[in-house]
Amino acid sequence: MELTEIRITLRDDNKLKGFASITLENAFVIRGLKIIEGASGLFIAMPSRKRRDGTFQDIAHPINMETREWMESQVITAYRRELQRVENGEIPAPSNSLPGDNEGSVMEESY
Repeated sequence: MELTEIRITLRDDNKLKGFASITLENAFVIRGLKIIEGASGLFIAMPSRKRRDGTFQDIAHPINMETREWMESQVITAYRRELQRVENGEIPAPSNSLPGDNEGSVMEESY
């Protein structure tokens, strides 16, 4: 499996650091991954929906730990590259706008 594109939208928030959309094999897109700053560092949360009982259920997710770690590594690397672009002045600093509102902060990366 190959991640052929990763799009990152940065956020200026305490825990929510950004959103990611990934494309698999130039054929399948997963949108709405969240980049979260947790107690042990950065991790990604899969897109989810709220159930009637108030809990959340992932809509799409890896089915094994190896794939999750691989995907998380790729997304976090793309996130750090996007932060570097902000530091270099290539794109504006993040805001708390919704994903896609600020197209200047979207990174397209092919692997």
